[in-house]
Amino acid sequence: MRFYSTNRTAPEVDLAGALLQGQAPDKGLYMPRTLPSLSPELLARARDLSYPELAAHILGLYAEGVFSHEELEEICQDAYNYPVPVEQVDGKGHLLRLDRGPTASFKDFAARFMGRALGRLVRARGKELLVLTATSGDTGSAVAHAFLGVESIRVVVLFPRHEVSDRQRRQMTTLGGNIATLALDAKFDDCQALVKQAFADPDLSNLGLTSANSINIGRLLPQSVYYVHAAARLADVAGGEQVVFCVPSGNFGNLMGGLLAMHMGLPVARFVVATNANDEVPRFLDTGRYEKIVPSLKCISNAMNVGHPSNLARIIDLYGGWMDEQGALKEQPDLDRLRRDLYAVSIDDERTRRAIVNTYHRHGALLEPHGAVGWAGLEDFLSACPQQSHMPAISLETAHPAKFPEEIRALIGIDPELPESMAGLDTRPEHHRGLPPDYTAFKDFLISEYRT
Repeated sequence: MRFYSTNRTAPEVDLAGALLQGQAPDKGLYMPRTLPSLSPELLARARDLSYPELAAHILGLYAEGVFSHEELEEICQDAYNYPVPVEQVDGKGHLLRLDRGPTASFKDFAARFMGRALGRLVRARGKELLVLTATSGDTGSAVAHAFLGVESIRVVVLFPRHEVSDRQRRQMTTLGGNIATLALDAKFDDCQALVKQAFADPDLSNLGLTSANSINIGRLLPQSVYYVHAAARLADVAGGEQVVFCVPSGNFGNLMGGLLAMHMGLPVARFVVATNANDEVPRFLDTGRYEKIVPSLKCISNAMNVGHPSNLARIIDLYGGWMDEQGALKEQPDLDRLRRDLYAVSIDDERTRRAIVNTYHRHGALLEPHGAVGWAGLEDFLSACPQQSHMPAISLETAHPAKFPEEIRALIGIDPELPESMAGLDTRPEHHRGLPPDYTAFKDFLISEYRT
């Protein structure tokens, strides 16, 4: 399996090269040259396979020559030692609960695979890695936990100081060890831009940089697995029975994982793309014109406060177009196909809060802000497209409500039960340093701390 850059000039690499580099040298994002197919046999067995078994089979389609099936089984058994429930809410409407991992976020699925996979590659090749990660909320904590204590790998997490919840921040800043955290008075897009600039800087080429953001293909491939897992529990996917997924979207890596699954053969009728007020992608699908939101808007679904999602370049590429890393649309994708596959909707904070209240009181299901954006988006879709309301519909719940106790308490008057993984978090000492949103300051930090 070979991977090419969406900017089309970097040499192709195998999975190991894509994992280790993160971003391609031409600032593009790696994509598989050919998408493998989910065989009818695998789809027929998917319902009965454990989550780690299913993950090893699907990821093995991309990892030939890099990891053996036995190695992938070991990685996945270790990474996915928690439940992945599909919860019925109302009729055909379901929640895919992706909040049961060690940091109570869907980011655990990719981060834990990457930590174990990169750890093996580093040991086999005798080299050190410095993982740079920008986070708008949950990525930083998931990556930090997944890589904590991994030999020969160090991690630097950049986060917007005023746009992560208290508990999201503490999940990153209470670890220490090989994990460093930098608080910026900036937006997520600014943090992400610094990380991307560092990858393209020849002065830092000897630091062994890679990324655990969703610019790394290693973040997306594991996320394709839970779409197959969920669909197989509600539909005869081997027989072609279709499902609808709703994906709350910020940097669009989660949606890209689902699109990979669909293009591999999972029968998905439609993806509902639910953004918060940062609606640059819904507007693009409506008009065909792409305009970034600078600066991004601050919403209570903070992990989705992204004004220019990196993975839009991959989606454009998948549908035959070309967008560069700055968001310039050099070749139009097939907009008709995109609109057939995606239904995009923007949900503001008022609707988000209303969804939390209504879903709890009507159905007893507790959502947090990101999942509420998804559920509200699914309701909009079913109202606009009643002809597809007979299909199983699955909305992704991407984080645990306990990460947002103030919002939940204010809306419905309860304190979300704290998962065991977050017990004691509020009293642990924090360690992080401030940094201006300036590339020179970031580069100086990396050189002073990590150049040997």
